[in-house]
Amino acid sequence: MSEPHAAAAEVAGHKPYVPAEESPAELTVRAVLLGSLLGIVFAASSVYLALKVGLTVSASIPIAVLSITIFRAFGRATILENNIVQTAGSAGESIAAGIAFTLPALLLMGYELEPWRVLAVALLGGLLGVLMMIPLRHGLIVKEHGRLPYPEGTACADVLIVGEKGGMDARTVFTGFGVGVVYKLLASGLKVWNEAPERLLRWYRGGSVGAEVSPELLGVGYIIGPKISATMLAGGVLGYLVLMPAIALFGGELTRPLYPETHHLIRDMGPNALRKAYVLYIGAGAVATGGIVSLLRSLPTIVGAFRAGWKTFRDSRAGASSGEAVPRTARDLPLTVVVLGSLGLVLAMWLLPALQLNLVSAVLIVLFGFFFVTVSSRITGEIGSSSNPISGMTVATLLITCLLFLAAGWTGSGYRAMALLTGAIVCVAASNGGTTSQDLKTGYLVGATPRRQQLALLAGVVSSAMVIGYTVIMLNRAYTTVAPQDYGEARVTVVTSQTERAPDGRDYRVGFQRESGQAIPSGRYLVEPDGRVRFVVDPGIGGTVTTDANGRRVTKLVAPKAQLFALIIDGILTRRLPWSLVLLGVFLALMMELCGVASLPFAVGVYLPISTSVPIFCGGLVRWLVDRRRKGDDGESSPGTLLSSGYIAGGAIAGLVLAAVQGAGAAERIDLSQRVSVLVGGRENVLDLWALGWFAALAALVYVVGTRRAPAAG
Repeated sequence: MSEPHAAAAEVAGHKPYVPAEESPAELTVRAVLLGSLLGIVFAASSVYLALKVGLTVSASIPIAVLSITIFRAFGRATILENNIVQTAGSAGESIAAGIAFTLPALLLMGYELEPWRVLAVALLGGLLGVLMMIPLRHGLIVKEHGRLPYPEGTACADVLIVGEKGGMDARTVFTGFGVGVVYKLLASGLKVWNEAPERLLRWYRGGSVGAEVSPELLGVGYIIGPKISATMLAGGVLGYLVLMPAIALFGGELTRPLYPETHHLIRDMGPNALRKAYVLYIGAGAVATGGIVSLLRSLPTIVGAFRAGWKTFRDSRAGASSGEAVPRTARDLPLTVVVLGSLGLVLAMWLLPALQLNLVSAVLIVLFGFFFVTVSSRITGEIGSSSNPISGMTVATLLITCLLFLAAGWTGSGYRAMALLTGAIVCVAASNGGTTSQDLKTGYLVGATPRRQQLALLAGVVSSAMVIGYTVIMLNRAYTTVAPQDYGEARVTVVTSQTERAPDGRDYRVGFQRESGQAIPSGRYLVEPDGRVRFVVDPGIGGTVTTDANGRRVTKLVAPKAQLFALIIDGILTRRLPWSLVLLGVFLALMMELCGVASLPFAVGVYLPISTSVPIFCGGLVRWLVDRRRKGDDGESSPGTLLSSGYIAGGAIAGLVLAAVQGAGAAERIDLSQRVSVLVGGRENVLDLWALGWFAALAALVYVVGTRRAPAAG
């Protein structure tokens, strides 16, 4: 049977909501514009969330709900137009995840985060993910219908169908968004309460607890559920209440720094310093192992998906030349677009000055891209996007790339950046491939035209890529700290002619340290003309400085995945990684697997500050209480999930606004923390209880809304 006849047979066996014989409005200008606009908003919030906790959540359902409501306010839209909106919009979230997970590692390697470089990676990776899914759609979405559920895509189709029947509105999402914005502005902007209460356990040397009581983290915990959030907290407990106290206990009497720390004694180090010097390496080993284990566990799926993908590729090529009529619901972009587009991407990767990739890396990216897009699609089809091991795929790409570079003798600092960019484009492609699959599944169920969805995805990739780079750069600049630093006679490896004004009022040259394992860590510095360091320009993303030149506490975005990837590249190409600590993490992850516990969320908990895991766990706890009250699982489109999505978007967007305020130097003008402290007599315990009380109210609202019945079709 030829491909068109096979497609017709498959469509005949499946009854979409909109039949193939009908052709309502679909790829309209207003749908693409609204989808692109919502995609930009959710891409920006996803960047903030990914940099903060190394996680993102699916944006398709909130975008679908918002689309239905917005169009209803200005008339009505067809279900296929609303589907185009969520299709174009969801591309932004997936690209944002890939960019925020990887590219900030450049800052940790001593490079600038340049807008054109970020734009190139976002565009090329996003386009690669969409192109690779075109020949895979029929094999994975159509032929596997009934076997691959694609849970987020199916849930989104349900939302669109309910909305078409008149039973869906976005009041819950808007409520969550508004509450998230107001709460975040009060806590982080006006500082009416402390956003991150923290306590050293003076009776337990080396131990500390804390909680960043923010709406976006509570929302993340609710959406990922009690099991994963509890596993993450277990990792945080291990790091902050077991490992660091053990290091303080056994190393507290040492009179020399303990490797890999070279300057400070353990007895003089607080929790943040202990985490940076030791626990981060343990967490990195655990996260890398968890990612690889999740990838290996999916190996049968990977092999089957790759075979199916290759067969689908050949079948599509045979069917493309038959010239027979194809039903509307089975029309994809032609295979020539895939072939010529892939060749164009290879040339662009090779020739673009912003990337500085060689031909070997460009070819590797396309090969890895096809392989991991296939894997990503298959895995999201079985277990959903939230369980998609994107970090494991990126780790595997980096390991193979770095080992090939090492074998070829390419170990200089420039090759470290090249290896990272190779992994970054593959990461974006794999992330976008999984999201694209969910969108195509939604379209298959509601009766969309695949070709038009693919065009909408391309539009969403381009529009979101245009702003993601500036979002990352703005966040980095807003939280960058310039602090005094003196490394004696040691000098940085690169001194530029660019100058910057330092806090002492003098102008210094900008210098970069790009060779690792030296007296001066990799990074950006203000230096004398001869390269001697006077100030460290600690990045806002992945930075380690905790106070500024005036002794005030500063905010940093952890970017856990980027730190992990920088460690992997640096460790392989320079052979200077503290492997004993990394191996501790490796065996911790394997121990958790032997105990039947998923090692990846546990490892992420070890890697992140415990103050991040605690509010996520609280969100998971509320979800558990809601599920018990509802006597069933709180689904993808339930009130609690929609409110939590609003919390995430509202808190993240408010965080971006406050970052802009911080960057403009106006943060101190709106700071009310001193006045609040005076009101309570400066009592720290009262301030912490005040903050926890507001967070409890935030959680209570989720419980109340979550236990309501979901809107029914009218």
